[in-house]
Amino acid sequence: MTTARWLRPTRPGQSPRLEYGADYNPEQWPREVWDEDIRAMREAGVTVVSLAIFSWARLEPTEGRYDWSWLDEIIELLHAGGIAVDLATATASPPPWLTTKHPEILPVDREGRTIWPGGRQQWRPTSPIFRRYALGLVRAMAERYGHHPAVTAWHVSNELGCHNVYDFSDDAAAAFRTWLEKRYGTLDALNEAWGTSFWSQHYSDWAQILPPRLAATHPNPTQQLDFKRFSSDALREYLRAERDILHEITPDVPVTTNFMVMGETKAMDYAAWAEDVDFVSNDHYRLPGEQTLDELSFSANLTGNIAGGNPWFLMEHSTSAVNWQPVNLAKLPGELSRDALTHVAHGADAVCYFQWRQSRAGAEKYHSGMLPHAGTDSAVFRSVAELGETLKRLAPLQGTGRTPARVAILFDWDSWWASEQDSHPTDRLRYKQEALDWYSALLKLGVRADVVPAAADLSGYGLVVAPILHVVPQQLRERLDAYVSGGGHLVATYFSGIVDQDDHVYLGGYPGALRDLLGIRIEEFAPLLDGETAPLSNGTVGTLWTDKIQVTGDAEVLATYKDGEPAITRRAVGTGSAAYVSTRLGPDGIAPVLGDLLEQAGIGSELPAGLRGKVELAVRGEYAFVVNRTAEPVELTGLEGEAVHGSAELLEPRGVTVLRRA
Repeated sequence: MTTARWLRPTRPGQSPRLEYGADYNPEQWPREVWDEDIRAMREAGVTVVSLAIFSWARLEPTEGRYDWSWLDEIIELLHAGGIAVDLATATASPPPWLTTKHPEILPVDREGRTIWPGGRQQWRPTSPIFRRYALGLVRAMAERYGHHPAVTAWHVSNELGCHNVYDFSDDAAAAFRTWLEKRYGTLDALNEAWGTSFWSQHYSDWAQILPPRLAATHPNPTQQLDFKRFSSDALREYLRAERDILHEITPDVPVTTNFMVMGETKAMDYAAWAEDVDFVSNDHYRLPGEQTLDELSFSANLTGNIAGGNPWFLMEHSTSAVNWQPVNLAKLPGELSRDALTHVAHGADAVCYFQWRQSRAGAEKYHSGMLPHAGTDSAVFRSVAELGETLKRLAPLQGTGRTPARVAILFDWDSWWASEQDSHPTDRLRYKQEALDWYSALLKLGVRADVVPAAADLSGYGLVVAPILHVVPQQLRERLDAYVSGGGHLVATYFSGIVDQDDHVYLGGYPGALRDLLGIRIEEFAPLLDGETAPLSNGTVGTLWTDKIQVTGDAEVLATYKDGEPAITRRAVGTGSAAYVSTRLGPDGIAPVLGDLLEQAGIGSELPAGLRGKVELAVRGEYAFVVNRTAEPVELTGLEGEAVHGSAELLEPRGVTVLRRA
């Protein structure tokens, strides 16, 4: 486990600052453009760039022959311009000469098809051949540049697992068996965990075990879950391999890699990965839909909690349109700054974009940049420069941790992976959507909430929401029991507490591991068909799922279905409680339920009534960020503090005000 650090200063006596910049790809441009780039970066307030991310083919054009000349020159130019370098190890995509010589490093999908070169990340995480070449480049990079004063951090690979997390090759099969032997120790233990008595799957030799490749029907569910765990761990182990070389050669330079805590990117267990980097970095891109701002805040919030309250680096987001959605919309006035400052509000001490200069060729040429095709005489660049000035004014925030909320939303990768597998009561269930719905409802009520990994300490929270906490090992079960017994208030939802760590169902009735704590029992699930709804007595309407609940203990019924059967229950446990919500209510339906649960927990909004639903409040120490979630101006009445950014009286459409409280 590494010790949390931040960027290495690149200037003597360097003052604390919020870092600002982008991925920079000078190799895409003629040499004469570089000087113009440095000048424009200084105008925009850029302090750091990520360099050499996809440069392997330029750095090692043929096997064993390095060309450092262009990288030497641009690092010197950046350093002279006062711009620090987050130097990538350049291993994200192997060069054509390597995949031609060793096609056996190419990934294989579950149907046995080779993933060919022509895109990026065309390598197997478990390939010993790829690793030999890649780690050779890492060592060469570290020896040449690790002691250069411009290098503020190492950037391992890039978006590990974005395109190659699930590899079904023979290399992966061998590594999977090794991982399983370490996890289970014996074949008897594996057979028990996987339930291989079903469908005649009993294994008598480790060599018989394969990844869950294309099969005649649903592969073994525990095999699928373990392969997800293994695939995350395989990339994590590769991250460690690069990190260890960098720590060996340049122990004073911190190491990071860019996570992708966003949307439905779920294959990497970043809560586990966080302990393997010196500081957490994240890439985030807004997704279309009604909850786009909520998802941005949710992901930034989760990233801040994965980072353990330490400073984190927003490595990539977009100044305007991206290029990979079905329809790529430009950002509206104010959105560039609002999006960036929302990440800062949740603990980011560095704000960077993909990329500095918008490409004129290649697959991402229509992805916006800090310096767009239109040049410096453009609305995007003027907004970029304005944000640079804002971040300078907010420099005193650097190192200020997130202020914990009184509400937590539990986020668990095992439950995300397992709850959405095949052969379940419904394939419409979406784990993160349910978690996001609860977060959205809290935002509308003006209640701050932390999105925390399942292993987080819950003792400081008055209310903990556990959406679709499907996988509940014994240790987590005991922690939740202790939390409630200690006076905490827990809310669980449908399809929670159903299985243990091996994806084995808890017997005796649902919700299994949480049945006694909640004081209810369910004999059979009752998912809903598309378009089918379930009206509740409190005026809300459920979709997706219902349960036929038997109240077995002293739980009270808070709402019923139209047939009078319980829909929402709560059981008092001393001064604590455990509630159960048996259907998907969506943010609007959750809000009235939350109102009652929050009152029971003694938690209220930190926002005046007139601001709830219009703004988001996030707090870093003495600084309060007020984010306008609307396209209309909002009068800031009832909030205290001196404005260090924006106005303390009127919040502009899509604007952000930062208040310093006494």
